[in-house]
Amino acid sequence: MKQIKWNDRYKLGVDFIDKEHKLLFSTMDRLLSLSENEEKTEWACREGVKYLKNHSIEHFEHEEEYMRSINYGEYEVHKRLHDDFRDKMLPALEKELEESKYSTESIRHFLGVCIGWVVAHTLTEDMAISGKKRSKWTEIPHEKEQEIMEETLIQLMQEMFRVKAKLISGQYAAENFGKVVCCRFTYRGEKKEKWEITLVFEEQLLLSIVGAIFNAEYKKVDDMVINIGRYLSRQFMERVRESFPALASYTLEKENLLTYEQLVDSFERVQPSCSLLFDTGEGYFAFSAATADFVRSKITSGIDPENAMDTVMQYLINEDASWKERKKKILVVDDSDFMRCKIASLFSDDYEVSEVASSISAIQSITINRPDLVLLDYEMPVCDGRQTLEMIRSEKATANIPVIFLTGRGDRESVKKVMALKPEGYLLKTMAEEDIKKIIDEFFAKRA
Repeated sequence: MKQIKWNDRYKLGVDFIDKEHKLLFSTMDRLLSLSENEEKTEWACREGVKYLKNHSIEHFEHEEEYMRSINYGEYEVHKRLHDDFRDKMLPALEKELEESKYSTESIRHFLGVCIGWVVAHTLTEDMAISGKKRSKWTEIPHEKEQEIMEETLIQLMQEMFRVKAKLISGQYAAENFGKVVCCRFTYRGEKKEKWEITLVFEEQLLLSIVGAIFNAEYKKVDDMVINIGRYLSRQFMERVRESFPALASYTLEKENLLTYEQLVDSFERVQPSCSLLFDTGEGYFAFSAATADFVRSKITSGIDPENAMDTVMQYLINEDASWKERKKKILVVDDSDFMRCKIASLFSDDYEVSEVASSISAIQSITINRPDLVLLDYEMPVCDGRQTLEMIRSEKATANIPVIFLTGRGDRESVKKVMALKPEGYLLKTMAEEDIKKIIDEFFAKRA
């Protein structure tokens, strides 16, 4: 049974607000239990939803009264977010529940949106009430813009996602680092200028973030994970905009979930002005911002309260099908140009093949373009295959990448040295090409 539990990271230090937040969390947890119970009754769910709605509205009134009493400067902004949830989001969700007769899917959608909104709102706007507000960057020198954005994103990931991030690429170009969830936000300025900002979560990172909210291990990205991720992402972007007053005049026009293919296409359409890739230790996270005044987006429809549930479910279906159809990626690491060309030719019809000539290049390639398999030579200058595999295994983010040695060195001592590092196989270059191909095909078939 999954649970959503209050913990101290949501604590503001304002007693009555903290108490009401705890009640919100416990109510959502109770509804979560009902949604997982096959014997649930429609009446019980109706009552639970009604209680959560009434308590939320009452809580907003108390919180707004407190903000007025302390002359809180961001009162109007905070109240507008309350009004949007109370007057637009909740009625749309209730309508969906009624029309579906409180189906399991609609209850999960209701809960995913509420959990995502409440958690994100508590960690951002509510924290600001107690003085935990970010400094704003103004008049930034051009050469410092990316450095300051990097610093801001790292701090936000620590505060909202509870992960310690480090920048590993300042020029992320939609390289495939694994199965991902992509949230795209389109903003319009007063003069109709447009910005497209995309947050890319490696699935295991998003599962870790949601798992921390549920106080349980979450193993699969489902509709609830997507909806929680969407609202965390929206609040993440609001915090980014708060930090840069120049973005304050821009308003959110559209939200989309992108497939990986759409992400790649967007990078081909518009060169981002800022595109950063981070390693969080729990998975990769990318942030991309591009101005798109002069390009008509191919993605016309966005997510709105009326279509959100169907859009999320269709996105999951499309991504799952796309992932199954996607060619597996093989990285060939060999200092011989002839050998790399020979191996690439052998596999290029059925796999996406990339090549590097050294261990250092291999680590760089693995970091930003994660392969499904590394074919690794043993004898290389400076850093041999055994040392390369040691480096791959030493980092949490790359430790589980499969590695098969494909080498001309077959002496007993060499094989013995690398087997302790648990490669998936040890093949000799002297083998017939059809045998090498067959072994690799069987390796992927077994993993599938």
